Amino acid sequence: MMPKGLRKRLSIRMQLTQTNWQTWEQWPGLAALELGNGPMLKLNLETRKQGDVIIVCCQGRIVYRDEAAALSRLVGQMLDDAERTSGIVLDLSCVSGMDGAGLGQLALLQTWAMQSRAMGKGVSLKFAGPNPLVQHLLGLANLDRVLEVHPSVDAALDSFREQHACASC
Repeated sequence: MMPKGLRKRLSIRMQLTQTNWQTWEQWPGLAALELGNGPMLKLNLETRKQGDVIIVCCQGRIVYRDEAAALSRLVGQMLDDAERTSGIVLDLSCVSGMDGAGLGQLALLQTWAMQSRAMGKGVSLKFAGPNPLVQHLLGLANLDRVLEVHPSVDAALDSFREQHACASC
């Protein structure tokens, strides 16, 4: 059996095989995803302050693109405005789904918080109340060893109080 010559197998020139393209104005299914001028996020982020700690309640999915970007934008602003807070707690108890980008975003936020502490801003980032799905994903990615994860928001807030008590020792 003899192989075919190189020139017979490969084409040197690239040509379009179809020149009559059709475009649609908008696929009807996309209209349900839009609210007002922009796309509707499947992640709701609510913040509240307890003492000098900001709690960010995450409800929905932390996934690739808009949801992960919204979370990083919010926490990034809080880390930049570090004079007003000593810590941030991300409440993950209502997170219904997470993908690799969401896990990467949590790791990135932890890195930013560590850099903030290294620059003397003193902001700690803690994660609280991951449901079994999120806890399993954190374990698979070994992020449960890198991130400071607490079983509940109250436990995370108590750890801040312990840090302040030990700092005065």
